[in-house]
Amino acid sequence: MVKAKYQGVLDLGQKLNIQDGDVSEDNGKLKIKGTANTQYEKNVLWDKIKEIGGDSPSDIVADIKVADTSIYHRHTVKSGESLSKIAKHYYGDPMKYKAIFEANTNILKNPDVIHPDQELVIPNL
Repeated sequence: MVKAKYQGVLDLGQKLNIQDGDVSEDNGKLKIKGTANTQYEKNVLWDKIKEIGGDSPSDIVADIKVADTSIYHRHTVKSGESLSKIAKHYYGDPMKYKAIFEANTNILKNPDVIHPDQELVIPNL
């Protein structure tokens, strides 16, 4: 029953390619564990858990680890994006584009010029 309630979380885990995933149900509690690629992906999973179960759900226990803690995420640039738009998505602040630019000076020479399909490091702040 509780597994059906959190099916959206399980589907998201598959979409994010969570590694070493394990799901079990015990006495009305759903227990999930696995490893997300980045902190951002872990946060997305937790946001989905809270969306379904509230801020402090008592019917789910999640143990989600992060494989690469050296960065916040990796982002593949899509057509029409800018560093400020990407910064707003990940940090909620478009002015933090400078941090993304600095983390990617190996492939970026100008913060106003990015191209589709470039893979950018989104640094931890």
